[in-house]
Amino acid sequence: MDNTSMGMGMEKKSVAIIGAGVSGLAACKHLLERGCRPVVFEADTVVGGVWAHTPDCTRLQTSRTMYQYTDFPWPDSVTEEFPNNRQVADYLNAYARHFGVLDCIRFGHRVAGMEYVGVAEEEVAAWDEWAGCADAFGSGNGKWRLTVADAQGLVQVHMADFVILCIGRFSNVPNIPKLPPGKGPEAFDGKVIHSMDYSKMGSQKAKEMVKGKRVTVIGYGHSALDIANECANLNGTEKPCTMVVRTKQWVLPDFYAWGVDISNFYLTRFGELLIHKPAEGFLLSLLATILTPLKLMLSKFAESYYSITMKKHDMVPDHSFFEGIVGCWVELAPKDHYKNLEEGSILIKKSKTFSFCKEGVFVEGESTLVESDIVIFGTGFNGDQNIKSMFTSNYFQSILIGSTSMTVSLYRDCVHPKIPQLAVIGYSESYANLHTSELRAKWLAHFMDGGFRLPSVKAMHRDVLEWEKFMKRYSHGEFRASCIGLLNNWYKDNLCRDMGCNPRRKNGIFAELFEVYGPNDYIDLHPK
Repeated sequence: MDNTSMGMGMEKKSVAIIGAGVSGLAACKHLLERGCRPVVFEADTVVGGVWAHTPDCTRLQTSRTMYQYTDFPWPDSVTEEFPNNRQVADYLNAYARHFGVLDCIRFGHRVAGMEYVGVAEEEVAAWDEWAGCADAFGSGNGKWRLTVADAQGLVQVHMADFVILCIGRFSNVPNIPKLPPGKGPEAFDGKVIHSMDYSKMGSQKAKEMVKGKRVTVIGYGHSALDIANECANLNGTEKPCTMVVRTKQWVLPDFYAWGVDISNFYLTRFGELLIHKPAEGFLLSLLATILTPLKLMLSKFAESYYSITMKKHDMVPDHSFFEGIVGCWVELAPKDHYKNLEEGSILIKKSKTFSFCKEGVFVEGESTLVESDIVIFGTGFNGDQNIKSMFTSNYFQSILIGSTSMTVSLYRDCVHPKIPQLAVIGYSESYANLHTSELRAKWLAHFMDGGFRLPSVKAMHRDVLEWEKFMKRYSHGEFRASCIGLLNNWYKDNLCRDMGCNPRRKNGIFAELFEVYGPNDYIDLHPK
């Protein structure tokens, strides 16, 4: 069956994509290629998702060659290994323009809610096959009804045969710590904002706001680090920025430990042999058990190097480097982070709890308070809530979050076994987010075009549980299943097999085992 005859049905289908970030752009491009013309709803006025609004010192956490679409190389003018926020936003914009994706986007349109209509909920709940018949578009009776609000607040209803959610995990619903009454922001005389508000201000306004002010940043993740370093670079040691840190993280100056590129240990097939994998079979399981000491040795090797700098500031995490990698808890430090700590333009207070008072922030275990003019929450986002709030149905909301994992449970990180005619792309994290999203978009377009069928609901549930089991096994305490960090290749192999493509993309066994897999290995991947 050639692609032209398969694509005939797709042209007549209405597909809605929500979000024009890294994943939404790829999803749209791959559907356009197959003759389907989706509508992309984007609440913002520009493409690029989180990249459209980030502090000035934000740069890629992954090297440029690992963060690119397979059919759209970076322009020659970008030579940095870790391009900055502007360069990434420009790259995404150029991709959207080049492939005609911009023409499909309705900017300033926010999807307020969506409801599956045409089939009773009881019937949907009873289906043994995805969407009732394992076909992407179901039997033809069910459709999604989207409520869409434009910039003027006018609300329209949009009907779609299929919806692709690409709203990511780092937007819309800020994660704000809950504090007892009288100890929250209301007790404080200064200004309290979330990193999301800081980013949306635009860089000039944000800089004016913090210049010459005593700023306290809560958190030690990506946004918190970027904002603290922006403040430190502006205010120096005169008005140092204080970071209140609950959990120490592996924040790396670079990806070289004792001169060795650590991605050789962790992002290769050899690295994957050292750990247990979902549905791996007896031999691989045995091998992973035998190689456990080697896994611990490699983790210690990286720790011995990175902890030298961290020890000076008493910032060595409680969890191993390996656990950090598995949970996507490893950050690349902003350029001058350790220099700023050294000279005292960033001060760190480690504490499990804090509270507000009139003049600033009380940190548990400290006798003096941290006097502040501005407090910024760099405490991340509630991605699960963000996705849940899209659905009007209580049933869909209740089944969305997994039983054991407490995070959104998706087969192949794309489709929920019980939610029909809907896919999610870009929700889970990996060390090459953009490329992983692109491969998912290719997989999804092929599935929607009739290229393969999904397994039964039961089989998909089983697979989801296998992945959750893996995450539980290797993550310390705070378990979240939405990172495929170490299993990137194992995960992509599954997508390749579904599409009828050979997952082995290298030449020869040595390269296959010890070379890092990246976008360039998938340039000529054409689904059968």
